[in-house]
Amino acid sequence: MENPDDLVRRLEELEIKASYAEDLMEQLNITVFRQQQQIDWLLREVAGLRRQVPEGTAPVLRSLRDELPPHY
Repeated sequence: MENPDDLVRRLEELEIKASYAEDLMEQLNITVFRQQQQIDWLLREVAGLRRQVPEGTAPVLRSLRDELPPHY
């Protein structure tokens, strides 16, 4: 049988671990919420860009050489 002091110590350690786990869970929830906001914003941006491109137009293919900065 365990010493009551050992049980108290173990219980306190578990409470500390549970507290850290709750804090981590809250931080992860906030991160996921912010990421979802960013995803929603990006989806709206993509939809807006799609509305700006006329239907049926072929995409313009550009050479990567056209993308080089002037100092090359």
